[in-house]
Amino acid sequence: MTLDVHLFPCRSDNYGFLIRDAATGVVATVDTPDAARILEELERLGWGRLDLILNTHWHPDHTEGNARLKAEWDCEIVGPEEVRRVAPLDRVVADGDVVQVGETRFEVTATPGHTLGHVVFRSVADDLAFVGDTLFALGCGRLFEGTPEQMFASLQILKTWPDRTAIWCAHEYTASNARFALSLDDRPETAAHAEAIFAAHERGEPTVPTTMGVEKRFNPFLTATDADQFAARRAAKDAF
Repeated sequence: MTLDVHLFPCRSDNYGFLIRDAATGVVATVDTPDAARILEELERLGWGRLDLILNTHWHPDHTEGNARLKAEWDCEIVGPEEVRRVAPLDRVVADGDVVQVGETRFEVTATPGHTLGHVVFRSVADDLAFVGDTLFALGCGRLFEGTPEQMFASLQILKTWPDRTAIWCAHEYTASNARFALSLDDRPETAAHAEAIFAAHERGEPTVPTTMGVEKRFNPFLTATDADQFAARRAAKDAF
């Protein structure tokens, strides 16, 4: 593995991610939910630099630290065009683009649904992806801008990734998502998976990252067979 990943909680239920390319020492943050917390964690880690911001989408709990971090470190801000609605952005990326964090190569995939311009960043070599609010452990993002058909199609793209892919999602929603999953799925293995999640939650431990293999098996939005079933499940979860 060539990438160091540091996860830390911030705001009410967000996760921050600081990543460092081990070969070059280049450091990036994935989204900027809380500039002060990101700066604290940088100092605590002793990494001594911030070269890049990778934004997944425009929502303020993912972008509101852009300006302060840019002022502090003169880092390059990379993300979809929609980020400009609320925050500074230096380089626009879209589906099929590549972002280098030192020697670590991130492929950019468009995943409209939660927002229309949402993107995710995947390092094939490191078997990991930062998926913002597109996919959660046992869940997916609400459809604030996109359609069920768009989100279903986005999730089908993510389902092509290998089972071993580590999924770093941006919020700690897993216990709530597990309760919803149990309302649809009475398999004993699903109950066991949910119990492990509840136990981790009680201990105050993060349930992120998950893996694509686990999500393919238990996530009700990934097991939906078509866009209509996905839409029904998304609507049910919104009212759950």
